[in-house]
Amino acid sequence: MRTLKKLLISLSIATASTATMADSLSGAASLLPEANYSNQKVSVEDVLGYPIGTKITSPEAMSLYFEALAEAFPDQVKLLDYGKSWEGRTLYYVVISSPENLQNFDQFVQNMQQLADPRSTDEDDAERLINETPASIWLSYGVHGNEISSPEAAMMTAYHLLNDNREQTEQWLENTVIFIDPLQNPDGRARFVQRYYMTAGLEHSADRRSAEHNEPWPSGRTNHYMFDMNRDWIALTQPEIKGQVDALLKYYPLVFVDLHEMGGDSTYYFTPEARPYNPLITDSQRETLNWIGKNNASWFDDKGFDYFTREIFDAFYPGYGASWPLYHGAVAMTYEMASARGHKFERTDGDVLTYADGVQQHFVASISTIQTVSERREALLEKFWSYRKSAIEAGEDDEQRALIIPGKDDPAGARKLASLLVEQGAEVQQAQQSFRVCGNDYAAGSFIIDKAQPAYRMIRTLMDKQVDMAPEFLQEQEQRRGNNLPDQIYDVTGWSLPLMFNVDVDGCDDLPRVDTIAVNEGRIAAGELINPAAKVGYLVRWGNMNSGRFLTAALREGLTIKQSELAFTHETAGRFPSGSLIVTHADNAEKELANTLARLAKQTGATIYGVDTSWITDGPNFGSENVHGLFAPKIAMAWDEPVSQYNAGHTRFVIERQMNYPVTAIRTGELRAGDLDGFDVFILPASYGYDRVFSEQTVAEFKDWINDGGVLVTLGNASGWAVEAGLLATKVERAIPKEGVEEPAEETKIDGQAIVSRDQFMTEIQAHGVDPDWVSGALVHADVDQDHWLAAGLKDKLVSLFNGNTILAPIDIDKGRNIAWFSNKDELLASGFLWDETAEQLPYKPLLIWQPNGDGMVISFTQEPTYRAYMDGLNTALMNALFLAPATTR
Repeated sequence: MRTLKKLLISLSIATASTATMADSLSGAASLLPEANYSNQKVSVEDVLGYPIGTKITSPEAMSLYFEALAEAFPDQVKLLDYGKSWEGRTLYYVVISSPENLQNFDQFVQNMQQLADPRSTDEDDAERLINETPASIWLSYGVHGNEISSPEAAMMTAYHLLNDNREQTEQWLENTVIFIDPLQNPDGRARFVQRYYMTAGLEHSADRRSAEHNEPWPSGRTNHYMFDMNRDWIALTQPEIKGQVDALLKYYPLVFVDLHEMGGDSTYYFTPEARPYNPLITDSQRETLNWIGKNNASWFDDKGFDYFTREIFDAFYPGYGASWPLYHGAVAMTYEMASARGHKFERTDGDVLTYADGVQQHFVASISTIQTVSERREALLEKFWSYRKSAIEAGEDDEQRALIIPGKDDPAGARKLASLLVEQGAEVQQAQQSFRVCGNDYAAGSFIIDKAQPAYRMIRTLMDKQVDMAPEFLQEQEQRRGNNLPDQIYDVTGWSLPLMFNVDVDGCDDLPRVDTIAVNEGRIAAGELINPAAKVGYLVRWGNMNSGRFLTAALREGLTIKQSELAFTHETAGRFPSGSLIVTHADNAEKELANTLARLAKQTGATIYGVDTSWITDGPNFGSENVHGLFAPKIAMAWDEPVSQYNAGHTRFVIERQMNYPVTAIRTGELRAGDLDGFDVFILPASYGYDRVFSEQTVAEFKDWINDGGVLVTLGNASGWAVEAGLLATKVERAIPKEGVEEPAEETKIDGQAIVSRDQFMTEIQAHGVDPDWVSGALVHADVDQDHWLAAGLKDKLVSLFNGNTILAPIDIDKGRNIAWFSNKDELLASGFLWDETAEQLPYKPLLIWQPNGDGMVISFTQEPTYRAYMDGLNTALMNALFLAPATTR
């Protein structure tokens, strides 16, 4: 980072004049007037050339500032890296404490590791560690790149801790090790800052209609692949979150705070959180959250800052930064500040909110929380150790003491799930021999999780099929719906990793008695080439991501690959499911085939079977019309407004980073002419209305391209648009009318009627012809038509997220095929919560539709198979659409 210093100093001087010095707050002293900075050094103004809170600092300048702090305070500051963003920016955190604490930092780390495992730390040792170990807090800023004030507050918090000469601040540092992650999302912030200052004029505008307050697509909220990283903590798909989790599992900070921004007309939110509460959060943790909230309130009262608690921002979904640490025994929370989204913002009441206001209030909340952690040092350490001890005891008493992942039908999914649990801080073992337990036989290589471990509650929240919301909370939501008010369910209600991966997991009340080894991180286990000297060729079973990665790698290597639409049985190699891959010496005569395949097996995890004969005892032979030659398709997708930036980013990430295949992103403005020549597959992600950019002529060009052999893949509500545009021959459904609700008459006067009961009254006021109610995200089962090639390698049941309210009618058999449809009402819900009306309407409605048109086809996923890149169980279906489908058009 030092190489940027001279450049950044010159840039800061050149741009300092653009800062609005007339903002209501300016400089460190004005943010906390009672502080004593008489011997201050290394202020933001000293290093960057402008007072704190007067300019939105770039990621590069922020790095420069923390480097300067580390250089000026070597005995009190550690600057540590934890990875790189997708765009190559360094991810780092800062450790600040007293000189004595930092001198003994390694001992602090060792103490926390010992406290974290009561299996090896008894009561006496725990008491000693609690007496001698400082408390710890992790402050994370800027996970959303356009939530701009918190990273500036991170700089101010660090400056204050190192420069405030008052006794209370010295005591905080003696009692506490403070971790500051100043910028979780440098790529998103860089995007925001560069675009924001492009829009600035002679004066900054407070008008919410101004360009300053309206970002172009994609917003700075997301990272490079357009993930909302505050939802990524259960799947760990993004390096910005994965690296942070690694650090948290090293230090086990006792308190974690994620600092955000919200709408500019609001005030400030801090803990305690809203309902629903995740039932795996303990009463002791909720007590600590109230300690912190009450102290924050005292500071805010003293400063005259408005705030609120409990009304929104729940801790039910465990995938937030403000939730994840709870399940390891810390307390975690989110803070939300009203956002100026620039230098100043006029609220609806006429007041002007400034950027510096946000910096000040986030700064005050940060030091208030540090104070609580310092003053409650001993209690927080004791609570942490007790939590970890109670977790082991709860695991011992659990009716399902052990979880077993057989992995036989999906070795790739099983390996990834086992690794992900390890990455989340759980202990996983792998059996070295076959074994029998709870009446079932398991092969060597099966994964075993003993729940009697400190990560018990983390395992539960990631692996349980169902986590229930409180009945009284759900009853209130039904009442709100009855009054046409929005529900208060904030995020998805189903997130079970085994269900999302579509991987079987068994529970057992006994621990298996078998030799095991500990599983280490590693989501892909090296594959194997069996019989490398095979005379005829090689076979790969289709149906998991190992074979999927092998296919993309082989195509990019230029190998000639065939794929069977139907299952077959080879004379010596056994049964192969539909979609399985065939690589022959005859088709690859000039290739060093065995060496290449051995390398690809190791790289992708695939098991490749060499065969000395092509004789098939059941199913199609290699030369059958049901066997297609595959090619490397050119894949493109719609990009820019009105595409959902999340679905576009998630989809591109899954294809590029999980399937390892390139995608061309084309801006929707370039698509108005419908020119898709040269592409084999085109993806329409979910959107906010393609009719805003695509004309009838565009649709006509799409139809011509499909008829000429193109494969159009629609995702989520883009499938509804395809129906309305005439590209998909089915219908979008409205909500099922309630019994007794008739279509209202068009005339303004109607015959009178007697309403004799409240029930009749409630029926009379029901809306007619409305869309289904929105579902925040539940996991549902779907059945699969395995007789169609698009279902190659799929199990007979899938699990999909149902999110939103798009429901399509089944396509008629003369127009196409319903490849997968939602299961019957009794089997529909896999995890989470559905409205009764949704559970009534959804069964037998399509999840995956295939419609041929001319030489091409439309393939429609009515939900988003790439949602947050954690619906791994749908990856094979998506790969069939991307790679097998275009092969069938030739």
